[in-house]
Amino acid sequence: MPVYFKVLALLKVLAFLIVAALPAWTQETLPNAKPVPECQVIPLPYEQASFQFEGKELTRYHYGSALRRPFWFPVIGPSGIPLTRMGHPRDPQGHKHHNSVWISHNNVNGVDFWADTGSGRIAQRRIVEFEDGIREARTVTENDWLDESTSRVLMRETRTATMRVLNDGEWMLLIELVLQPDGTEVVLGQSPFGLIGVRMAKTIGVNDGGGIIRNSEGNIDEKEVFWKKAKWVDYSGPVTKETVEGITLFDHPDNPNFPASFHVRDDGWMGASLTHEATRIIPSGEKLTLRYGFYVHRDLKPLPGIELRWKEFAGR
Repeated sequence: MPVYFKVLALLKVLAFLIVAALPAWTQETLPNAKPVPECQVIPLPYEQASFQFEGKELTRYHYGSALRRPFWFPVIGPSGIPLTRMGHPRDPQGHKHHNSVWISHNNVNGVDFWADTGSGRIAQRRIVEFEDGIREARTVTENDWLDESTSRVLMRETRTATMRVLNDGEWMLLIELVLQPDGTEVVLGQSPFGLIGVRMAKTIGVNDGGGIIRNSEGNIDEKEVFWKKAKWVDYSGPVTKETVEGITLFDHPDNPNFPASFHVRDDGWMGASLTHEATRIIPSGEKLTLRYGFYVHRDLKPLPGIELRWKEFAGR
């Protein structure tokens, strides 16, 4: 080897040894650095907010002014695969209002907020806060329930959505709604449609994927679960050839119609109905507070395990 190359190689070795031997104080640090929150809400373009845990998105909140209602999509399972979808797998046009996870109602003072063909629209008025944390992150927003045929706001809503991370990739989406009339009383007419729903991914549906619906009372699938009162309903099914995951919809014991009647279908839909049995009135000047939870989990969870999570959610 020529002398030149030998000298060059020696210089490289010496440079490496000198750098390695430098004292630690030569490495710059941030003396006032604060802990980075594990859970964050990241504002995005086009009026969206990403709920993230350690930089990975678990769900995204959509609240754009062109939408008929805000919603969360996708809802990501522990394996990294979406567990919800937009629209019905067999009727995408007729059920395009099935927006993954959403809040709505079929009859608010006679106005339809449920279907996209109605004059009701839930319009976000303002963002109150985006809050990051160690095991939780949340958004607080204010919405107007607007009758576009008269340009009148019928009801105002404060919506708090909290992402809470659990173990083994599982997590929860906790939703609190505070509803208040804007002037005269609000009549939530008797209807099975409202107030909260979830459209599951196609492969999880009983019909399309061979999934299963179970409730807190031990009933199975649409034939047994449909319109039954329950503390919770779980919808689980395959997301890959080897992987089963699911979502459990929790009703809260402080809700006025607890335990709720659940509207479920083998085609991949479930919802907790607030007004299946009767009309509900919110008098002028008063508020109605509602709480629901979504438990996003791996595997076909044993029923006692789901019940334990519900008790944590319910504070029992």
